[in-house]
Amino acid sequence: MRTELDELRPMLLEIFNHLHQHPEASWEEVETTAYIKNLLQQNGLQPQTFDDCTGLVVEIGDGPHKVGLRTDIDALWQEVDGTFKANHSCGHDAHMTMIIGVLLLLKKLNYQPSGKLKVLFQPAEEKGTGALKMVEKGIVDDLDFLYGVHLRPIQEISDGTATPAIFHGSAKFIAGEIIGEDAHGARPHLGKNAIEIGAALINEMGKIHVDPMVPSSVKMTKFHAGGESSNLIPGHASFHLDLRAQTNEVMETLTAKVEKITQAIAALYEVEIPLETKAFVAAAKVDPQAQKLMEKAIVDTLGNVTAPYPSSGGEDFHFYTVKRPHIKATMLGLGCDLSPGLHHPKMTFNHEAIFSGIEILTKTIMNTFEHLKKEAPQHYEQHC
Repeated sequence: MRTELDELRPMLLEIFNHLHQHPEASWEEVETTAYIKNLLQQNGLQPQTFDDCTGLVVEIGDGPHKVGLRTDIDALWQEVDGTFKANHSCGHDAHMTMIIGVLLLLKKLNYQPSGKLKVLFQPAEEKGTGALKMVEKGIVDDLDFLYGVHLRPIQEISDGTATPAIFHGSAKFIAGEIIGEDAHGARPHLGKNAIEIGAALINEMGKIHVDPMVPSSVKMTKFHAGGESSNLIPGHASFHLDLRAQTNEVMETLTAKVEKITQAIAALYEVEIPLETKAFVAAAKVDPQAQKLMEKAIVDTLGNVTAPYPSSGGEDFHFYTVKRPHIKATMLGLGCDLSPGLHHPKMTFNHEAIFSGIEILTKTIMNTFEHLKKEAPQHYEQHC
């Protein structure tokens, strides 16, 4: 397999460089989608695009069992050297290259899966809404297994190692308003001071207690009230809340407590405080069998494996298992000397890790089809 992969190296590096140099923000991945579609068609595949959104899916083989492989395709919108622009600082350019590499390597190996391999090029991971769109379209309904991949920062995994699961936490971003009345600075009793109300929110949310064995946090990350006049007490404010929890169950508890506190303070101060969830990412649901199959592929490729670990970051990949619980899934965490960190505008990593990732994911796919064939051989005999 390494020989065939080495033969693909120049093409894969060219693909990575193109994707890296042409980043597109969430739901705007028009050229990225077109580039991947054209590339796959040139290699004898028949990708399917969508009428109402970016992204694409391609299938190989057919049979009673289905295995999926997913990559995200969007870039972050962030400030780089003083200019806001799309930027691949989360490694999605590498993820795309790896998944394309798996398809090209399987073709070069003349591998025919004993079922259907479905590969998803998913948009808008950074918005936390791309996976939900794919679920809505029914793309993953027939899958038995689903795999993903994410580069890991040097603070988590060292270069040359990998983990067969990433236990991402849940994240929720809530926008709120305080709708009160302005007042003269000399007559505070005639208004509703939005700043004081905001302070009360912060104070009470700091007292939220949930299961101490599950990492979690609630904090206000934005608050805006008032203007240029320092003798005017502002009655209106806008704010953002950032909620984190290692499990989906604790996230539900956090959300309920935040809502209850907001309602109580709104009643106490006689104001309105509407809340709106802007984005939500589910916590990981890792399947033990999927993890085991990927672990074998990692050991066969690298000779060692790093134990799975909890991560405070979020990934919309996990919506697939939350919305479709029958899917057995896990995500490869790939060490690659990534620094200074994910989402840093100057993020860099060891590009050699791309090839290790391709080999691991290819072997994981093969392992999974072999496992399914042994698990239910009669289905394959009937299909043949």
